[in-house]
Amino acid sequence: MNDTQNRHLSSLTRNTLALVLAGGQGSRLHELTQWRSKPAVYFGGKFRIIDFALSNCVNSGIRRIGVLTQYKAHSLIRHLIQAWSFSKSELGEFLEILPASQRVGSDWYTGTADAVYQNLDIIRTHRPDNVLILAGDHIYKMDYGPLLSFHDNTHADMTVSCIEVPVEEAANTFGILEIDASGRVVGFEEKPACPRPLPGRPGYCLASMGNYVVDTEFLYTHLIQDADDESSSHDFGRDLIPKLIKEAVVMAYPFRDPDTQERAYWQDVGTLDAFWKANIELVSVVPDLDIYGDDWPLLTYQAHVPPARFVFNSDDRRGMATDSMVSGGCIISGAQLDRTVLFSKVRVNSWSTVENSVVLPKVTIGRRSRIKNAIIDRGCDLPENTVVGEDHDADRERGFRVTENGIVLVTPSMLGQDTHFTR
Repeated sequence: MNDTQNRHLSSLTRNTLALVLAGGQGSRLHELTQWRSKPAVYFGGKFRIIDFALSNCVNSGIRRIGVLTQYKAHSLIRHLIQAWSFSKSELGEFLEILPASQRVGSDWYTGTADAVYQNLDIIRTHRPDNVLILAGDHIYKMDYGPLLSFHDNTHADMTVSCIEVPVEEAANTFGILEIDASGRVVGFEEKPACPRPLPGRPGYCLASMGNYVVDTEFLYTHLIQDADDESSSHDFGRDLIPKLIKEAVVMAYPFRDPDTQERAYWQDVGTLDAFWKANIELVSVVPDLDIYGDDWPLLTYQAHVPPARFVFNSDDRRGMATDSMVSGGCIISGAQLDRTVLFSKVRVNSWSTVENSVVLPKVTIGRRSRIKNAIIDRGCDLPENTVVGEDHDADRERGFRVTENGIVLVTPSMLGQDTHFTR
């Protein structure tokens, strides 16, 4: 890329306002989102899900960001203040928290389009050339610069970022795009039961990532029109995109690895099974998602905790971990971990084993416990001799949630423990 192209891309990112939609409940995560929104859910040993979209913005050179919050937003807002308050306002940078506050009428955010519409007055004060609308609940690393450049070069009114997914995974889950030979969107269905496969690629369809670039004036006009339409549910996928593809230029931007041009890593961890799988995959020798690369740092709140500690090394008990990730502040006291992700301040006591599990912060696992194929929510205090994941009938009798794939969720409330300090 030459200097002229670099300056043009820098101008595009500098004059773009990113709006991160972070108000979702994440109901398919069940009790894991009982006290927090989906974007605030922990991921990868030390992050929250929203950190990925925000890190993508910062690494892409987009430093003007609004985060739209609604459902049980306290822990999310606290995280945003702790982790993302480093913007330099004197340089025009900011991260603004935009909670649902009935700015227009008496309703809270009723849909993704309505959430943006209710903040049009704030958007106008920043006078962006483009608005980048992002879902705040997906796991991926993406440079938004090429997306903005594609939008500009194709003279699109709106560009939808998309990814190829297997048809069976997309059913009832994603918005599905149909495109012509030029990449223009000519059809769109929101969460169809039978997604239409891509021409020439049987078994795969083109799914919306929930990320859109929209020319600002075009956005104003069509959000106002949609707000006046009483038959609309005021959602981008259900209402605006199907309407816009008939009267405007809506382009599809395939998200691909810049080196291989193959499908890039992107995960919607919207179910307990998907959440568990995406976390456990991180302990692979060569994981599909590289969170260790220096060229695209993932930013988050850094707790002031000591390094992880492993103690005891005798034949009857040994503190050790294999194929695992262990965060700071953890103590592995004569226990063994295998294919496990521990978040910060977890203590696993002697003669216990933890396998194929995701353990969120501030969990204590008592002596002689056996934990397998589990998600242990923040703040759980598992008594001595606790067994999870070996007998699903017994797990259900104790009030634990067992997924279709045999993953067991344990939360403080299921143990009869205090939940108010655990978010």
